Amino acid sequence: MPPLDDDVLVSKVLDGDTEQFSELVRRYQVRLYRYAVSMVGDHDIASDMVQDAFVRAYTNLGACRDPSRFQVWLFRTLRNRCFDYLKDPRRRHVALEEAPPVPDTAESPAERVERAGLRAELRTALDRLPDVQREAFLMHYVEGVPYDEMAGLVGASVSALKMRVLRAREALSAELRKREVTDQPVSRLSIRRG
Repeated sequence: MPPLDDDVLVSKVLDGDTEQFSELVRRYQVRLYRYAVSMVGDHDIASDMVQDAFVRAYTNLGACRDPSRFQVWLFRTLRNRCFDYLKDPRRRHVALEEAPPVPDTAESPAERVERAGLRAELRTALDRLPDVQREAFLMHYVEGVPYDEMAGLVGASVSALKMRVLRAREALSAELRKREVTDQPVSRLSIRRG
């Protein structure tokens, strides 16, 4: 049996079959979490934001004007939380280098240290980007979201998103060159998901 469309699930939840909301959570939880982590750089805060977005979606489900676009509505809820967090001057900065590294048995300790340093430099450079440029860059290069899908999610035109990605790439290249991390443009650097 093919999975039910979002609008059918939303209708069932609104009609009292609240268990159907768990299917919506299962469907979008991982993607929303990856987005939140890439935006705020903290796994615990990202988890809290995703949970909050689902709670808000559940309690305000009747306000979703177009249930067939539930994903977009839910994503924008999370996106707004991420931007509010990034604008909050009270937020606490946790250095990426304080996070325990994921051990890779193929790497030597020196290589792990170098990789951690590169990640910290990249995170610092990413944090200096305007929020909308960082968002577009991460969605395009890290998450692999096509521009047309990005446009629907963030409410911007494809050409505007391409420009944000281009400007982010240029700014990252300049920042990483200035810090002597690389002499290559960012478009030639290997950007991995994860």
